[in-house]
Amino acid sequence: MKDLNIFTAQPRQMTEQEVAEMQRKIDEGILRAQQKLIARAKHDNIPLVMARDGKVVEVPPEEL
Repeated sequence: MKDLNIFTAQPRQMTEQEVAEMQRKIDEGILRAQQKLIARAKHDNIPLVMARDGKVVEVPPEEL
């Protein structure tokens, strides 16, 4: 049997549907991470540092 090296095989092009599904999953993961970060900041009563209007600002937990 011939050795198959999966690292030299050409990757196949993803379909538009596969790309859209991957992007949906990425967006969902980012949203969940944001929600967890906000919940933790509120729970621990600490500000979040974020960009607003092109500037870095601290947002108090009561404004989240």
